[in-house]
Amino acid sequence: MAGIDERGAFSRRGLLKAAVTGVTILSAAALLEACGAAPARESGTSGSGGSAAAGTDTGKEIELLRVALPGSLSNLYPGQESGILNYYVAGICMEGLVGVDTSGAIVPALASKVERTSPTTYVYTIRDDAKFHDGSPVTADDILHSIEMARDAKASPSTASYWANLDKATKSGANEITLTSKTADEAFGWIPSNVDALWVAPKAAWEKAKNQIGTAQSSLVGSGPYKVTEFAPDSHVELTRVDTWHGPRPKVAKIRFEFIADDNTRLLAWQANKADMSLNVPLAQARQWEAAPGTRVVYAADRSYAGLTFNVTAKPFDDVHVRKAVAHAINRDAIVQKILRGRGQVATALSTPEQFGGLWTPEQATKELAAIPQYAYDLEQAKKELAQSSVPNGFTVSLSYPNTGPHLGTAALAFAADLKKIGITLDVKELPIEQWLAELNTFPPLSFMWYFNTTGDPAELASWFLGEGNPAKYANDGIAATMAKSGAESDPARRAALLVEAQSAQAADLAYLPLWWGQSAIALSSAVGVRDYTSYTLLANWPDHLYAAK
Repeated sequence: MAGIDERGAFSRRGLLKAAVTGVTILSAAALLEACGAAPARESGTSGSGGSAAAGTDTGKEIELLRVALPGSLSNLYPGQESGILNYYVAGICMEGLVGVDTSGAIVPALASKVERTSPTTYVYTIRDDAKFHDGSPVTADDILHSIEMARDAKASPSTASYWANLDKATKSGANEITLTSKTADEAFGWIPSNVDALWVAPKAAWEKAKNQIGTAQSSLVGSGPYKVTEFAPDSHVELTRVDTWHGPRPKVAKIRFEFIADDNTRLLAWQANKADMSLNVPLAQARQWEAAPGTRVVYAADRSYAGLTFNVTAKPFDDVHVRKAVAHAINRDAIVQKILRGRGQVATALSTPEQFGGLWTPEQATKELAAIPQYAYDLEQAKKELAQSSVPNGFTVSLSYPNTGPHLGTAALAFAADLKKIGITLDVKELPIEQWLAELNTFPPLSFMWYFNTTGDPAELASWFLGEGNPAKYANDGIAATMAKSGAESDPARRAALLVEAQSAQAADLAYLPLWWGQSAIALSSAVGVRDYTSYTLLANWPDHLYAAK
């Protein structure tokens, strides 16, 4: 499924996740260096650095984990407020029928077993030891009501559309639920997970909250390893470990998230030893974080996609030569190396390499996706394409970026410098995140897309970008047919081949220009260690991967 909200509307959760990635803008000198041609270097890979080495596990408990959160939350329920930080908090409080492990695979959660009895039928056996935080058992009725709330546009405006392919949800046994989809769709299995579109609460809690669950007045209630014990919107939230959790007991007893949206303030707080863990360390500040005493910074791919979207029905981007001219004038290698500090990869596709788990490793996926046609940085070729277009003398166009993604603005200024050389004037402007989202809903001629995939489904973004209501207003019957085949194809290898085929065909038309796949970083104090930190760890039961270190 997706990472931005309803398909074809830009309130999707993936865009809102972008509001809290916390990447700071580079200096003018770095920008100028990034604008020109630079020799390609190997893209950054996952790793770690800092003044502290990975400590050994003492076996002791962590009584209080202080986490610096690079943003503020006014509602903890992702169905209402769907930033990625909401997922990190809600995911350890509320479960879905299934969840995700650190490899990106679907794993049991409230369902102890899942059987797909037909291409459109999923049968979930509810575990008999699942309890809510008040000690009451999780029942099939609670889950069915939570599904109703997840599908309700008022209760869950950010995720309701994800359930569009659900035909019916029924109680098919005392401890069993059956979900039937309208059409066969391999992505459907992700929907009832807490990394996609289902967070289960007691029916009574939903009814008492009256569509306000997740607020300070009607806090989250779930069956996960932690419960919310204190929440001050735009200030902090505190979660305490419970004894009702059916899974392994985490070593962290209490977690306090402090909301510190400003990058510099968060760094100063860290240097003053006011946090033990910080999420989404700004890549442009990474060296300062690594230099802080007793600090380890750990990196992993975050399955994010950054790219340009051309509205193929708007002039002058209804001309493929114009689109190709822009594509050839963008130095993607330099952007990754200079603006992202090497912490990312040049994107060759809509799918990210980490979403092919079980079939390809990220390295293998990178090679497979590189077979999709690309547009090399070549200003002379860009000039030739523009000369063949409907606007051979150039034109002026605007490109907006959200104030929550300053690195997008830095990249846009780099684009502008090169586009100017071929006769195109790019008017770059920063907008508040809400205004930027509203502008995207108008389908501007040229726009940025910043999308954070949550699932391990390689079709998550492609199914939206190549389907109805897509942001490029792009239509291709052959691609639509290929995507339909991929949705119904259960063999991972054949499905991957179809997705590559569809994205290769799109590349020829160039409705979308992938720019980069990103990485994110967390900082840990020397007293805290982490096991198996991957692209998916923070969407899994992440406190269980932490330990007291020495």
